[in-house]
Amino acid sequence: MSLLLPDIDEAQLVAAARRLAPVLREGGIVHLRGDLGAGKTTFARALLQALGVGERVKSPTYSLIESYRVGDRDVHHLDLYRLADPGELEWLGLAELWGGSTLVLIEWPERGAGAMPPPDLLLRLAHSGQRRSLEAEPLSARGEQWLAEWAVPVAL
Repeated sequence: MSLLLPDIDEAQLVAAARRLAPVLREGGIVHLRGDLGAGKTTFARALLQALGVGERVKSPTYSLIESYRVGDRDVHHLDLYRLADPGELEWLGLAELWGGSTLVLIEWPERGAGAMPPPDLLLRLAHSGQRRSLEAEPLSARGEQWLAEWAVPVAL
């Protein structure tokens, strides 16, 4: 089962992220794929704000990772766009990020191939002018659970 929102605007993309946030209560891995400008950072920012990140949500394009404490759990937002080689990730200590109730959002995960854990949920974003499409594909039992809760009802 997957979810496809084929013709949405930015406000609907933000609404979808806000709706997903409470479903991610037990942590896990979310990969965000899509071309430049497809809405990955917009989605991640809206999701982080909906989770309760009270501080300014910065894009990790230059820092590679931005970390937040939300309630009793850690949330990490990675952007691997500027990564030239997956081996560069070793110095970040990423292995310590996965697991438990930690939530990890990874933009451009394909640039860290081999160094990234498999996602629970893969989000594919695409754009056409001011419109976007969002496809969500679960890749684990946790991802299936998230999608089942997120998709009912999807009224953007």
